[in-house]
Amino acid sequence: MSISASLIRKLEAVPQQIREVLIDLIEEIERRREESVTKREFNELKEIVRELAQRVNELAEAQRRTEERLNRLEVTVEELAQAQKRTERELQLLVAEHRKTREQVGGLSITVGYRLEDEAFKALPHLLERDYGIKVEGRLRRKFLRDNRGDYLEVNITGEGRRNGERVTIVGEGKSQLSRREVDRFIRRKLKRLEGVLEGIFPVLVTYMISEPGVEEYVKEKGIALYYSYDL
Repeated sequence: MSISASLIRKLEAVPQQIREVLIDLIEEIERRREESVTKREFNELKEIVRELAQRVNELAEAQRRTEERLNRLEVTVEELAQAQKRTERELQLLVAEHRKTREQVGGLSITVGYRLEDEAFKALPHLLERDYGIKVEGRLRRKFLRDNRGDYLEVNITGEGRRNGERVTIVGEGKSQLSRREVDRFIRRKLKRLEGVLEGIFPVLVTYMISEPGVEEYVKEKGIALYYSYDL
């Protein structure tokens, strides 16, 4: 117990018996004061512990909900991954089917084109002589010719002939459907590459039908003879 110097001087002036009683009283007061402070602090501590416990419970609940959401998210991600795999497999099958279809269509187009050209081999000698005064010498056929770059080029319809005593070389191609684009492609891929190599090139196109208006006029502008399948 802490007693000030002033209180000690006052107590020394008091008789012994009374001084002892006063000291006991002071000690009791001090003890009770300490006990009171301790209980208050203990109550405050209990309140703090209670709040901490409540906060811990809240955090635990929040963690539980977070784990549930993560579990659901993991399931969703897995489902998306599986769906993506199925989509990729289906896309691969679709691409394969598309490739097969293109090959089939391409093969059919080639077959149709060859059939058209086969008919042209027989009919063009008569038609060219009738319409352009060209007398075909020998047979028309498919043939690989060297172009002006020295490379081999497949020419679908070719043969030699004469017009007014001058030699001409027939260069032709069959198209199931003829468009301006196909005309330009024929000029670029066949006629231009044979310029300077063949003598007197006479271009010919045969087709089942045109695919857009104005193609006939465009062919004539380019100086190309045009025949339809029903002409053959």
